[in-house]
Amino acid sequence: MGSKWRKAKLALGLNMCLYVPESLEQQQQQQDSTTSPSSTQPGLSDAVSPSSLPQPSSTPSPSSSAFRLSKSSKRTCAICLTNIKPGQGHAIFTAECAHSFHFHCITSNVKHGNQICPVCRAKWKEVPFQSPASDLPHGRSRINPVGWSRDDAWMSILRQIPPPQLDVSRQINSIYHAPEPVVFNDDEALDHQHEITESSNTPTTDATEDNSIGKLEVKTYPEVSAVPNAVSHNNFNILIHLKAPLSSGRHNSCSNQVPTSENSRATVDLVTVLDVSGSMAGTKLALLKRAMGFVIQNLGPSDRLSVIAFSSTARRLFPLRRMTETGRQEALQAVNSLTSNGGTNIAEGLKKGAKVLLDRQWKNPVGSIILLSDGQDTYTVSSPGAAHSRTDYKSLLPISIHRNGDTGTQIPVHAFGFGADHDAASMHSISEISGGTFSFIEAEGVIQDAFAQCIGGLLSVVVQEVKVKVECVHPSLQISSIKAGSYHSSLTPDGKTGSIDVGDLYAEEERDFLVTMDIPASGIREDMTLLKVKCAFRDPITKEMVISDEITDVKIQRPAITGQLVVSMEVDRQRNRLRAAEAMAEARVAAEHGDLANAVSVLESCRRALSETVSARARDRLCVALCAELKEMQERMANRRIYESSGRAYVLSGLSSHSWQRATARGDSTDSTSLVQAYQTPSMVDMVTRSQTMILGTPPPQRKQLRQAHSFPARPQPR
Repeated sequence: MGSKWRKAKLALGLNMCLYVPESLEQQQQQQDSTTSPSSTQPGLSDAVSPSSLPQPSSTPSPSSSAFRLSKSSKRTCAICLTNIKPGQGHAIFTAECAHSFHFHCITSNVKHGNQICPVCRAKWKEVPFQSPASDLPHGRSRINPVGWSRDDAWMSILRQIPPPQLDVSRQINSIYHAPEPVVFNDDEALDHQHEITESSNTPTTDATEDNSIGKLEVKTYPEVSAVPNAVSHNNFNILIHLKAPLSSGRHNSCSNQVPTSENSRATVDLVTVLDVSGSMAGTKLALLKRAMGFVIQNLGPSDRLSVIAFSSTARRLFPLRRMTETGRQEALQAVNSLTSNGGTNIAEGLKKGAKVLLDRQWKNPVGSIILLSDGQDTYTVSSPGAAHSRTDYKSLLPISIHRNGDTGTQIPVHAFGFGADHDAASMHSISEISGGTFSFIEAEGVIQDAFAQCIGGLLSVVVQEVKVKVECVHPSLQISSIKAGSYHSSLTPDGKTGSIDVGDLYAEEERDFLVTMDIPASGIREDMTLLKVKCAFRDPITKEMVISDEITDVKIQRPAITGQLVVSMEVDRQRNRLRAAEAMAEARVAAEHGDLANAVSVLESCRRALSETVSARARDRLCVALCAELKEMQERMANRRIYESSGRAYVLSGLSSHSWQRATARGDSTDSTSLVQAYQTPSMVDMVTRSQTMILGTPPPQRKQLRQAHSFPARPQPR
């Protein structure tokens, strides 16, 4: 069979590189002209397929239009002077001048900037991929370098997609080439078992049915357990801690390629808005296709996906379709058809992405947009040829999906800045305005892990529309403030009641909010009840509003004399988090004004202050992590060049993470050894592990034990 394949390749002129069909019709034509797809030999491609891929070799295989890898050539490598033989595990690089070399030989030859062919002395326009030199100070290498050796097969081996058994009424070709409808109401109907009916606004108490989710855990921690009755205490802190229930299906994550059982989580409508401008050419586009292949393979058959591609304009490449086997094949075909050219029109891409979700006839409980871009919007924020660019980032996002808009639509945009040239300020603003998160993909090869972390969360939503209400009990008390980060909070004019709109929570996700109040002196020696806390949410399975049947009271003692009081570790931990976030924001403002020295000083002062807290003395892991993050930010503000290339994006991604208390990708945060792993949930960890250990189509082995992943380390029980 191998001999027949080589003859077929020679006849078709495919001996040097593999032809990647862009449609099923082209695939069929190729199959009619060659042997069975199962005999396809390794070749370069940036396409992905739902088929199981063979295990990767350890040789890097970059993706670029100028590269041609072949293992069938029998010529001699002009560098090591040994034969280029097939079957020896060595990838072959064929240059533009048609001379071939062992890939590892030529990468070693060109790593110092030599771009001249050793044989004919022709100057090459492109050379084999090398990881970019470090931009970080002190000679440190980039965090999470591209892991070619781990999953090289994604980039170097293409197994053809078998022709799916499609409905005659659904011509895949028309999806790509037919004119777009005026209204995007052509979304595929939901699976009947998961079809959304009108949501019930009739409140119920905590549900106990088998198909409902568990209880939302609410705990409270006063700053200290007692305050002398003759003494007042201003700015007294009370911590409100929430933890979402465990999804019963999470432990089935290794079956059916779905991270969480769809009977125990909310199904998702996901729209990916992808930058395919000219700067995405080559390796970036190939890595994006690979990452999208991972997303497609891990969506369940009741989840739906749409793909929007944008450059100078935007186009809906793939309508909102269920990710059944056929849906996955169609989605992969759409992703594989992506090509790069043109400018960067983020606003047009988001407009079209929002339209997909706003015009749909059917709705899954969770709707979200993933935005990826490696550049700056050259049309809305900074028009081509404009003398002065505008920084009205709100104009990039359709008003219809603004978080505080009047439409009532909640469609968070999770933005991913790709590489050193993206506009971090605009991407952060887009995510903040919509209620999403901003991640910084510094090393190109981490894009799949970053996407994996995001969908690990989206595919584990267990409670929605969470709202916390706090109410003063004692008549002499008033709430001074509610520190809730980016979450909307409100206080009544008399300061007696307040509320926090939390929104959706992923399985086992945690939230912490600090309520401050002034406690007056009192002549009564008895316990004082400070607050009552209650919680309500919507169950995404039953669609009913649930009001917790447990009302939590916050009490302190008011004795005449108290001994030495111990400050609550939980309260101190969250005060440190808020203090660090405030320092990051202040340092960022100073850096944007060109005062990097002051920015570094602010971060260092905060780091020293944290080191003297109760948490630091107890070697609390959150405090250690915050200090490490502050130190990393200082290094990324060492000079203007480093700040512009990575510092700004790193700081903004950190601010996004801390303000929403939700995991974002930045630096080495997706690495299991990283200190900066704030807010990762077990479902996120599962999905990132899947990304790092599996080849597409092959589930990872069952792990014996999942690393415990909380907002930070597990808290002691309240006293």
